[in-house]
Amino acid sequence: MKRILGIGNALVDIMTLLQGDYILQEFKLPKGSMQLVDREKSEGIKSATEIFPRTWTSGGSAANTIHGLAMLGADTGFIGSIGRDDIGDFFENDMKKAGVNTLLIRRNSPTGTAVALITEDSERTFATHLGAATELNADDLKPLLFEGYDILYLEGYIINNLPLVETACTIAHSKNMLIALDLASYNVVEEHIDSFRKIVSEYVDILFANEQESLAFTGLEAEEAISFISEMSPTVILKVGAEGSWLARGTEKVKVTAFPVNCVDTTGAGDLYAAGFLYALANGLPLEQCGVAGSLMAGKVIEIVGARMDKNRFREIKNELAEILSGN
Repeated sequence: MKRILGIGNALVDIMTLLQGDYILQEFKLPKGSMQLVDREKSEGIKSATEIFPRTWTSGGSAANTIHGLAMLGADTGFIGSIGRDDIGDFFENDMKKAGVNTLLIRRNSPTGTAVALITEDSERTFATHLGAATELNADDLKPLLFEGYDILYLEGYIINNLPLVETACTIAHSKNMLIALDLASYNVVEEHIDSFRKIVSEYVDILFANEQESLAFTGLEAEEAISFISEMSPTVILKVGAEGSWLARGTEKVKVTAFPVNCVDTTGAGDLYAAGFLYALANGLPLEQCGVAGSLMAGKVIEIVGARMDKNRFREIKNELAEILSGN
Protein backbone atom coordinates (compact mmCIF):
# COMPACT_ATOMS: atom_id res chain seq x y z
CA MET A 1 0.00 0.00 0.00
CA LYS A 2 1.20 3.50 -0.80
CA ARG A 3 2.14 5.74 2.16
CA ILE A 4 0.43 9.12 2.55
CA LEU A 5 1.82 12.34 4.07
CA GLY A 6 -0.46 15.25 4.97
CA ILE A 7 0.37 18.89 5.61
CA GLY A 8 -2.11 21.32 7.10
CA ASN A 9 -3.32 23.38 10.03
CA ALA A 10 -3.11 21.48 13.32
CA LEU A 11 -6.25 22.56 15.18
CA VAL A 12 -8.59 21.45 17.92
CA ASP A 13 -12.24 21.61 16.85
CA ILE A 14 -14.98 22.79 19.19
CA MET A 15 -18.14 21.24 17.76
CA THR A 16 -21.14 23.37 18.83
CA LEU A 17 -24.80 22.55 18.11
CA LEU A 18 -26.68 25.84 17.69
CA GLN A 19 -30.37 26.60 18.04
CA GLY A 20 -31.20 29.19 15.39
CA ASP A 21 -28.80 31.30 13.35
CA TYR A 22 -28.52 34.35 15.56
CA ILE A 23 -24.95 33.57 16.68
CA LEU A 24 -23.84 33.59 13.03
CA GLN A 25 -25.56 36.94 12.54
CA GLU A 26 -24.21 38.42 15.76
CA PHE A 27 -20.61 37.62 14.82
CA LYS A 28 -21.09 38.30 11.08
CA LEU A 29 -20.19 34.77 10.02
CA PRO A 30 -21.50 33.80 6.53
CA LYS A 31 -23.32 30.50 6.85
CA GLY A 32 -21.36 27.57 5.47
CA SER A 33 -18.07 29.43 5.30
CA MET A 34 -14.73 29.16 7.07
CA GLN A 35 -13.78 32.52 8.56
CA LEU A 36 -10.40 33.30 10.09
CA VAL A 37 -10.83 35.28 13.31
CA ASP A 38 -8.44 36.83 15.80
CA ARG A 39 -7.95 35.50 19.30
CA GLU A 40 -10.37 38.03 20.83
CA LYS A 41 -13.24 37.17 18.46
CA SER A 42 -12.57 33.47 18.90
CA GLU A 43 -12.86 33.79 22.67
CA GLY A 44 -16.03 35.87 22.26
CA ILE A 45 -17.68 33.18 20.14
CA LYS A 46 -16.68 30.47 22.61
CA SER A 47 -18.14 32.50 25.47
CA ALA A 48 -21.41 33.25 23.61
CA THR A 49 -21.95 29.57 22.76
CA GLU A 50 -21.25 28.07 26.18
CA ILE A 51 -24.97 27.37 26.64
CA PHE A 52 -25.06 25.00 23.65
CA PRO A 53 -24.00 21.34 23.57
CA ARG A 54 -20.40 21.00 22.37
CA THR A 55 -17.54 18.55 22.17
CA TRP A 56 -13.80 18.86 21.61
CA THR A 57 -11.83 16.90 19.03
CA SER A 58 -8.49 17.32 17.35
CA GLY A 59 -9.02 18.60 13.83
CA GLY A 60 -7.93 20.61 10.86
CA SER A 61 -8.87 19.59 7.33
CA ALA A 62 -5.78 17.60 6.30
CA ALA A 63 -5.43 16.22 9.84
CA ASN A 64 -8.99 14.84 9.60
CA THR A 65 -8.13 13.11 6.33
CA ILE A 66 -4.88 11.67 7.64
CA HIS A 67 -6.55 10.55 10.88
CA GLY A 68 -9.25 8.77 8.87
CA LEU A 69 -6.65 7.07 6.68
CA ALA A 70 -4.72 5.91 9.74
CA MET A 71 -7.87 4.51 11.34
CA LEU A 72 -8.43 2.50 8.16
CA GLY A 73 -4.95 1.04 8.52
CA ALA A 74 -3.01 3.21 6.06
CA ASP A 75 0.59 4.20 6.77
CA THR A 76 0.41 7.96 7.29
CA GLY A 77 2.32 10.99 8.49
CA PHE A 78 1.28 14.55 9.33
CA ILE A 79 3.29 17.77 9.35
CA GLY A 80 1.91 20.70 11.35
CA SER A 81 2.65 23.34 13.97
CA ILE A 82 1.23 23.37 17.51
CA GLY A 83 1.76 25.27 20.76
CA ARG A 84 3.61 24.19 23.85
CA ASP A 85 0.32 23.77 25.70
CA ASP A 86 -2.25 21.23 26.83
CA ILE A 87 -4.29 21.71 23.65
CA GLY A 88 -1.20 20.92 21.57
CA ASP A 89 -0.60 17.78 23.66
CA PHE A 90 -4.23 16.80 23.10
CA PHE A 91 -3.83 17.15 19.33
CA GLU A 92 -0.59 15.17 19.16
CA ASN A 93 -1.80 12.35 21.41
CA ASP A 94 -5.04 11.97 19.47
CA MET A 95 -3.19 11.66 16.16
CA LYS A 96 -0.66 9.21 17.60
CA LYS A 97 -3.47 7.13 19.09
CA ALA A 98 -4.87 6.67 15.56
CA GLY A 99 -1.46 5.49 14.33
CA VAL A 100 -0.28 8.67 12.59
CA ASN A 101 3.44 9.42 12.46
CA THR A 102 3.32 12.95 13.91
CA LEU A 103 5.89 15.37 12.50
CA LEU A 104 4.94 18.40 14.59
CA ILE A 105 6.82 21.60 15.33
CA ARG A 106 6.19 23.21 18.72
CA ARG A 107 5.78 26.99 19.01
CA ASN A 108 5.33 29.50 21.83
CA SER A 109 1.96 30.63 20.40
CA PRO A 110 -1.24 28.85 21.53
CA THR A 111 -2.46 25.85 19.56
CA GLY A 112 -5.10 26.83 17.02
CA THR A 113 -8.80 26.17 17.51
CA ALA A 114 -11.74 25.98 15.11
CA VAL A 115 -15.19 26.67 16.51
CA ALA A 116 -17.58 24.66 14.31
CA LEU A 117 -21.07 26.17 14.58
CA ILE A 118 -23.62 23.58 13.46
CA THR A 119 -27.10 24.89 12.65
CA GLU A 120 -30.30 22.86 12.76
CA ASP A 121 -30.15 22.16 9.01
CA SER A 122 -26.82 20.33 9.61
CA GLU A 123 -24.79 23.08 7.89
CA ARG A 124 -21.54 24.05 9.57
CA THR A 125 -19.77 27.37 9.81
CA PHE A 126 -16.20 27.63 11.07
CA ALA A 127 -14.69 30.48 13.08
CA THR A 128 -11.02 29.60 13.14
CA HIS A 129 -8.20 31.08 15.18
CA LEU A 130 -5.11 29.47 13.68
CA GLY A 131 -2.69 30.36 16.45
CA ALA A 132 0.51 28.31 16.19
CA ALA A 133 -0.72 26.62 13.00
CA THR A 134 0.13 29.75 11.00
CA GLU A 135 3.77 29.52 12.03
CA LEU A 136 4.44 26.45 9.90
CA ASN A 137 6.76 27.74 7.19
CA ALA A 138 8.76 26.62 4.19
CA ASP A 139 11.96 26.29 6.24
CA ASP A 140 10.29 23.62 8.41
CA LEU A 141 9.87 21.33 5.38
CA LYS A 142 13.01 19.23 5.22
CA PRO A 143 13.24 16.62 2.43
CA LEU A 144 13.89 13.93 5.05
CA LEU A 145 10.32 14.38 6.36
CA PHE A 146 8.98 13.29 2.96
CA GLU A 147 11.21 10.22 2.70
CA GLY A 148 9.36 6.96 2.08
CA TYR A 149 5.98 8.55 1.32
CA ASP A 150 4.18 8.09 -2.02
CA ILE A 151 1.35 10.65 -1.86
CA LEU A 152 1.31 14.21 -0.51
CA TYR A 153 -2.07 15.52 0.62
CA LEU A 154 -2.51 19.28 1.10
CA GLU A 155 -5.45 21.24 2.45
CA GLY A 156 -6.34 24.41 0.59
CA TYR A 157 -6.48 26.43 3.80
CA ILE A 158 -2.67 26.77 3.80
CA ILE A 159 -2.66 28.48 0.37
CA ASN A 160 -2.25 31.86 2.10
CA ASN A 161 1.37 30.78 2.66
CA LEU A 162 2.27 30.19 -0.98
CA PRO A 163 6.03 29.61 -0.30
CA LEU A 164 5.07 26.79 2.11
CA VAL A 165 2.83 25.13 -0.48
CA GLU A 166 5.34 25.57 -3.30
CA THR A 167 8.15 24.13 -1.18
CA ALA A 168 6.02 21.13 -0.20
CA CYS A 169 5.11 20.49 -3.83
CA THR A 170 8.69 20.92 -5.04
CA ILE A 171 10.04 18.41 -2.52
CA ALA A 172 7.20 15.96 -3.25
CA HIS A 173 7.77 16.31 -6.99
CA SER A 174 11.49 15.63 -6.56
CA LYS A 175 10.60 12.38 -4.78
CA ASN A 176 8.08 11.31 -7.46
CA MET A 177 5.14 11.60 -5.07
CA LEU A 178 1.60 12.11 -6.29
CA ILE A 179 0.27 15.48 -5.08
CA ALA A 180 -3.36 15.78 -3.97
CA LEU A 181 -5.05 19.06 -3.02
CA ASP A 182 -8.46 19.89 -1.58
CA LEU A 183 -9.76 23.38 -2.42
CA ALA A 184 -11.01 23.77 1.18
CA SER A 185 -13.70 26.49 1.02
CA TYR A 186 -15.26 28.72 -1.64
CA ASN A 187 -14.29 31.94 0.14
CA VAL A 188 -10.67 30.80 0.43
CA VAL A 189 -10.66 30.01 -3.31
CA GLU A 190 -12.09 33.44 -4.13
CA GLU A 191 -9.44 35.18 -2.04
CA HIS A 192 -6.48 33.20 -3.41
CA ILE A 193 -7.63 32.28 -6.91
CA ASP A 194 -4.31 33.10 -8.63
CA SER A 195 -2.26 31.07 -6.14
CA PHE A 196 -4.62 28.10 -6.45
CA ARG A 197 -4.48 28.14 -10.23
CA LYS A 198 -0.68 28.32 -10.17
CA ILE A 199 -0.33 25.35 -7.80
CA VAL A 200 -2.99 23.25 -9.54
CA SER A 201 -1.59 23.80 -13.03
CA GLU A 202 2.05 23.27 -12.05
CA TYR A 203 1.92 20.50 -9.43
CA VAL A 204 -1.42 18.91 -8.57
CA ASP A 205 -2.19 15.35 -9.73
CA ILE A 206 -5.47 14.93 -7.82
CA LEU A 207 -7.85 17.79 -7.09
CA PHE A 208 -10.82 17.60 -4.70
CA ALA A 209 -13.56 20.25 -4.82
CA ASN A 210 -17.24 20.70 -4.09
CA GLU A 211 -19.69 22.64 -6.27
CA GLN A 212 -19.18 26.01 -4.56
CA GLU A 213 -15.40 25.66 -4.66
CA SER A 214 -15.29 24.57 -8.29
CA LEU A 215 -17.57 27.47 -9.23
CA ALA A 216 -15.23 29.89 -7.45
CA PHE A 217 -12.22 28.27 -9.13
CA THR A 218 -13.60 28.14 -12.68
CA GLY A 219 -16.69 30.37 -12.86
CA LEU A 220 -18.48 27.34 -14.34
CA GLU A 221 -21.19 24.93 -13.24
CA ALA A 222 -20.39 21.34 -12.30
CA GLU A 223 -19.87 19.39 -15.54
CA GLU A 224 -18.25 22.28 -17.38
CA ALA A 225 -16.02 22.89 -14.36
CA ILE A 226 -14.76 19.29 -14.49
CA SER A 227 -13.65 19.72 -18.09
CA PHE A 228 -11.95 23.02 -17.27
CA ILE A 229 -10.06 21.61 -14.26
CA SER A 230 -9.13 18.43 -16.15
CA GLU A 231 -6.99 20.59 -18.42
CA MET A 232 -4.94 21.53 -15.34
CA SER A 233 -4.95 18.40 -13.17
CA PRO A 234 -4.95 14.74 -14.32
CA THR A 235 -7.54 13.55 -11.79
CA VAL A 236 -10.53 15.63 -10.67
CA ILE A 237 -13.09 14.80 -7.98
CA LEU A 238 -16.14 17.06 -7.82
CA LYS A 239 -18.43 16.42 -4.86
CA VAL A 240 -22.08 17.36 -5.40
CA GLY A 241 -23.55 16.73 -1.95
CA ALA A 242 -26.51 14.37 -1.73
CA GLU A 243 -26.21 13.70 -5.46
CA GLY A 244 -22.81 12.04 -4.98
CA SER A 245 -19.67 12.90 -6.91
CA TRP A 246 -18.21 13.15 -10.39
CA LEU A 247 -14.73 11.77 -11.06
CA ALA A 248 -12.61 12.39 -14.14
CA ARG A 249 -9.24 11.10 -15.25
CA GLY A 250 -8.18 11.59 -18.85
CA THR A 251 -11.05 10.39 -21.03
CA GLU A 252 -12.62 8.46 -18.13
CA LYS A 253 -15.55 10.12 -16.37
CA VAL A 254 -17.77 8.42 -13.81
CA LYS A 255 -20.63 9.39 -11.49
CA VAL A 256 -20.73 7.87 -8.02
CA THR A 257 -24.02 7.94 -6.11
CA ALA A 258 -24.06 9.08 -2.51
CA PHE A 259 -24.92 6.46 0.11
CA PRO A 260 -28.38 6.93 1.71
CA VAL A 261 -27.78 8.18 5.25
CA ASN A 262 -29.36 10.13 8.10
CA CYS A 263 -27.50 13.43 7.93
CA VAL A 264 -26.73 14.89 11.37
CA ASP A 265 -23.71 17.12 10.69
CA THR A 266 -21.79 17.70 7.44
CA THR A 267 -18.54 18.57 9.25
CA GLY A 268 -15.68 16.51 7.85
CA ALA A 269 -17.63 15.09 4.91
CA GLY A 270 -15.11 16.36 2.36
CA ASP A 271 -12.13 15.43 4.54
CA LEU A 272 -13.32 11.85 5.00
CA TYR A 273 -14.31 11.55 1.35
CA ALA A 274 -10.67 12.29 0.56
CA ALA A 275 -9.58 9.69 3.12
CA GLY A 276 -11.72 6.99 1.51
CA PHE A 277 -10.65 7.93 -2.00
CA LEU A 278 -6.94 8.00 -1.13
CA TYR A 279 -7.19 4.74 0.81
CA ALA A 280 -8.59 2.97 -2.24
CA LEU A 281 -6.06 4.71 -4.48
CA ALA A 282 -3.22 3.61 -2.19
CA ASN A 283 -4.48 0.06 -2.64
CA GLY A 284 -4.35 0.35 -6.42
CA LEU A 285 -8.11 0.43 -7.01
CA PRO A 286 -9.71 1.88 -10.19
CA LEU A 287 -11.16 5.38 -10.22
CA GLU A 288 -14.80 4.42 -9.69
CA GLN A 289 -14.03 2.23 -6.67
CA CYS A 290 -11.97 5.07 -5.21
CA GLY A 291 -15.05 7.27 -5.53
CA VAL A 292 -17.26 4.65 -3.90
CA ALA A 293 -14.84 4.37 -0.98
CA GLY A 294 -14.85 8.16 -0.63
CA SER A 295 -18.63 8.30 -0.74
CA LEU A 296 -18.89 5.58 1.90
CA MET A 297 -16.60 7.45 4.29
CA ALA A 298 -18.40 10.76 3.73
CA GLY A 299 -21.76 9.08 4.34
CA LYS A 300 -20.60 7.54 7.60
CA VAL A 301 -19.15 10.74 9.07
CA ILE A 302 -22.21 12.92 8.40
CA GLU A 303 -24.28 10.57 10.59
CA ILE A 304 -22.38 11.82 13.65
CA VAL A 305 -21.44 15.20 15.13
CA GLY A 306 -17.89 16.17 14.18
CA ALA A 307 -15.27 14.73 11.89
CA ARG A 308 -13.88 11.97 14.10
CA MET A 309 -15.56 8.57 14.16
CA ASP A 310 -15.01 5.99 16.89
CA LYS A 311 -13.39 2.56 16.56
CA ASN A 312 -16.71 0.74 16.26
CA ARG A 313 -17.78 2.85 13.29
CA PHE A 314 -14.40 2.35 11.64
CA ARG A 315 -14.72 -1.39 12.18
CA GLU A 316 -17.98 -1.31 10.23
CA ILE A 317 -16.42 0.84 7.53
CA LYS A 318 -13.44 -1.47 7.14
CA ASN A 319 -15.75 -4.44 6.64
CA GLU A 320 -17.70 -2.57 3.95
CA LEU A 321 -14.50 -1.29 2.33
CA ALA A 322 -13.13 -4.82 2.21
CA GLU A 323 -16.08 -5.74 0.00
CA ILE A 324 -15.45 -2.70 -2.20
CA LEU A 325 -11.76 -3.47 -2.49
CA SER A 326 -12.50 -7.06 -3.43
CA GLY A 327 -14.81 -5.85 -6.20
CA ASN A 328 -18.04 -7.15 -4.62
